[in-house]
Amino acid sequence: MGEHAQTHCLPRLQKVVAGEQGGISAAVNWSGGGGFRFFQLGEPVFEADGRINPAIRFATLAAWVWYQETRTPWQSTSSSPKAAGATPLLGSHEDTAYYLLYNGILGDRRPQGGNVLTGAVLAMLDEVAPHAGPRVVYGESCRLSPQRLKAASIVFKQIPYDIRGR
Repeated sequence: MGEHAQTHCLPRLQKVVAGEQGGISAAVNWSGGGGFRFFQLGEPVFEADGRINPAIRFATLAAWVWYQETRTPWQSTSSSPKAAGATPLLGSHEDTAYYLLYNGILGDRRPQGGNVLTGAVLAMLDEVAPHAGPRVVYGESCRLSPQRLKAASIVFKQIPYDIRGR
């Protein structure tokens, strides 16, 4: 909202909560109380044309996907996809596991690398992040047949199209 949100709005809200009697506070018998939260937003996840903002990293997109699917905050186990133990598995919610294939998580920094659900990637998911129930996998594209996805209990969702409009 611009710098004025921090330089003008924030101090005024703090004064109102503290009980300052400026504005209409005296006229409406306001004696203070309550509260508010002030947030500074980060980079937008999507550009105007629907593409994922190139500045967005795995953790930001993972939090977005997780919230869109579960309506709960995502608890990252690592801030870096290259950290020990980092996997495309975001977690499980109500017996469904959610995976995100996005730059860096599979150790491939190329924009087109590591984002495609292939037989080899599925085998890796089954090895490092197995889940016996239903699975949702987000990625750039999928090279598996509908029959193979069904047999593996996977719903594939394409980035950005299946997360943009929610």
